[in-house]
Amino acid sequence: MRMFLKSLALGTVAAMMLSFCHFYALCGDIREGVVRLHVLAHDDTKEEQDMKLAVRDAVLVAADGLLDGVEDTEQALAAVTAALPRLERAANICLRERGSSHTAAVTLQPTYFTTRTYDAGTLPAGWYNALRVVIGDGAGRNWWCVVFPPLCVSSAVKPTRLEDVLDEEACDVVENAPRYEVRFKMVEWVSGWFGR
Repeated sequence: MRMFLKSLALGTVAAMMLSFCHFYALCGDIREGVVRLHVLAHDDTKEEQDMKLAVRDAVLVAADGLLDGVEDTEQALAAVTAALPRLERAANICLRERGSSHTAAVTLQPTYFTTRTYDAGTLPAGWYNALRVVIGDGAGRNWWCVVFPPLCVSSAVKPTRLEDVLDEEACDVVENAPRYEVRFKMVEWVSGWFGR
């Protein structure tokens, strides 16, 4: 009986580990298929937080149509990279027009995000390619969204949806977050531990 209980416990642990490894791999597919937007305010004063939102809006207007016809992450990254000067110019014009002495730096770079829930679903923690807009010192609260698939940037020609860039299983993870809440916490812990 003792040997049976040990085998049962070992089998249960092995099954849980395999399940988590599969889930972690799905989360990796999600991270590779998504490009995020990250806008950081200079500081946490109300004025700078309002400035952050104005700059965000200016960048989104400048990015309007940027992803028209884009069908995959590689194309999205190329389009965003080509548009960086235009997006940075829009951010800095907005700052000047609002009387700010700060400048904004707009880059595309890997950025660590914690688990985040949007209207379209929940994205797991980890490193994502991110369009980053850093205003001044970038020490204030930030604003996040998803650039690709365009959940906060319009794509008028043919809108790309999560289903267009992620497989059915990965979409299930994003769209049915409550079923995976404990796993998301585990992914956040593992990603934070290994990723940083």
